[in-house]
Amino acid sequence: MKILAIDTATSASSVALGDGDQLAAMSVRVDRRGHGGFLVPAIDFCFESAGWRPNDVDVIAVDVGPGLFTGIRAGISTAQAIAAAIGAPMVAISSLTALAVRAATGRRRIWPVVDIRRGQYATRPFLPVPGGVAPDGEAEVVTAEGLHHLLDSDAEDVLMVGDTDDFPPGALRGLHRVRRGRPRYPSADVLLEIAAFHAQRGQYVRPEDVRPLYMREPDARINWTDFREEGAWPGAAE
Repeated sequence: MKILAIDTATSASSVALGDGDQLAAMSVRVDRRGHGGFLVPAIDFCFESAGWRPNDVDVIAVDVGPGLFTGIRAGISTAQAIAAAIGAPMVAISSLTALAVRAATGRRRIWPVVDIRRGQYATRPFLPVPGGVAPDGEAEVVTAEGLHHLLDSDAEDVLMVGDTDDFPPGALRGLHRVRRGRPRYPSADVLLEIAAFHAQRGQYVRPEDVRPLYMREPDARINWTDFREEGAWPGAAE
């Protein structure tokens, strides 16, 4: 089962090819604004490195967020285009799940955290279980203060992973049962592992059914009233 995985939901963009969960090629770049420019060269590099062609791919996996709006859109649209072109099904994966899977260790409850900007963070608790992790609550958006409250009210020992390096000073002070760990960002090689698990069970989604998981409103909004009054952009179909 050959899988192409694309992860551009956070500042770390990555592309990976794998046969099942066995990594064949991977490319990574950390750049908050460079998702679109990274993707096509990275995909080409991975196919060349693995000696594969696009039509060899059976499944496309993509991180649907939460994370950066531009990155999420770039990853999903690219994955959908490739899947539609080669007739492959898709697996849609949350960046919170990808973080939790890579962090799974020991007995601690896992709280992955994704910085979604404007002082807000997406998080969700996971429990380590044999062979992986299981969600132990709903995903939600919190401030650093709200995250402190969630972790402080958790009666279990906690492993917090994700993009927490830029927390306000003292944001986690006094959380004695909380240990900070890695990874900082989700990664395409982890998507391969998750997608292989779903593929073995035939758990796919159609490309047209993949939706972004933003978890908050965008920073910039289009004034659709003015847009409709001005008409479509040059070259658009009537």
